[in-house]
Amino acid sequence: MSPILPGSTIGLFGGGQLGRMTAMAARGLGYHIVALDPDPSCAARFVVDRTLTAAFDDATAGAALGAASDVVSLEIESIALPALEAASRHAPVRPNGDVLGIVQDRGVQRRWLAQHGFPTGPFRVVSHATELAPAAADLGSELFVKSCQGGYDGRSQVRVRSADALPAAFASLGHRPCVLETALPLDGELSVLVARRPSGEVAVYPPAFNHHDNRILTWSVLPAPIAPALAQQAQELGRAIASALAIEGLLVIELFLVGGTLLVNELAPRPHNSFHMTEVGAYTSQFEQHVRAVCDLPLGSAAVHTPAAIVNLLGDLWAHTPAFDRALALPGIRLHLYGKRVARSGRKMGHLSAVGSTPEDAVARVMAGHAALQASSPIAPDATGPGPRAST
Repeated sequence: MSPILPGSTIGLFGGGQLGRMTAMAARGLGYHIVALDPDPSCAARFVVDRTLTAAFDDATAGAALGAASDVVSLEIESIALPALEAASRHAPVRPNGDVLGIVQDRGVQRRWLAQHGFPTGPFRVVSHATELAPAAADLGSELFVKSCQGGYDGRSQVRVRSADALPAAFASLGHRPCVLETALPLDGELSVLVARRPSGEVAVYPPAFNHHDNRILTWSVLPAPIAPALAQQAQELGRAIASALAIEGLLVIELFLVGGTLLVNELAPRPHNSFHMTEVGAYTSQFEQHVRAVCDLPLGSAAVHTPAAIVNLLGDLWAHTPAFDRALALPGIRLHLYGKRVARSGRKMGHLSAVGSTPEDAVARVMAGHAALQASSPIAPDATGPGPRAST
């Protein structure tokens, strides 16, 4: 299989922040970029060569993206399979429709993981209200109800604390097929990033430790401050899943840590929020690795040279102008804004990154930067560093 060399054109389904940062890395390697996105003012618009404004289910636009590209990839998995297939008639699409057919549907994804022997928490897939009570009898009274399709940053899911609340939760999700999961007592949440090129070479990053608030990632640190044996187990699990999927590109495996046991939560076949700090702490950023993988170039080192952390900047901060100068006055703080024009509550507008002598130090530094963004806040650490979480 021949590599797709610099000077070629990469097509991207999606022009959000992940597409923007992938495009910036691709430009540094000498590639041209065409992005397809339904938002005419998408985050990637001003860093790509060309944008196609179209819906993700527009097969005609998908064909146009493929025809304009030497290889096509994605930054979001909610691409309609006919649009992906249309692009694939003109250029290789990495990852392909087989992968997306598994990861787009939570029920299909969970069953695929179970069938391949990968560890998950207890779950049931339900399609009708009559199935709720029998599922709850097996899973317990405290549950998450997650729509099989759609949802991001905790959307399209509801937590219930009794079986009596299940019918209302199911109705609130539109009576659509759902996955019911036992609410687990979490010791922590981890993620592993795997890169795999079509020729078969694989690179696995150390696991990241992630902290969520309201089911949105707040901060993440690399490497996760966990025992080396557990880190190795997480990496081996990620490698095995990527191999079973035959992924071409990137795959992030979100993991729950429960009583010392790793359980797979979800899969994401793209760059991921929890590995943004690879830009400052790893020898190869996830965005450069994404380009290398889909173009079948030799993969870069996935080793971490310095502990690094990120904190997300949500639209809520823009209620007052963030004090970027105060944050940037702190040693080691870097600001990454996504070029989004409208700040909304819960919307990811950017992130801060920081390096430190230890993972705990990196988290304290980046959280101090976050506090400094709020003009009335003292410039002081606002976190105790990585630690256990009770639930998600």
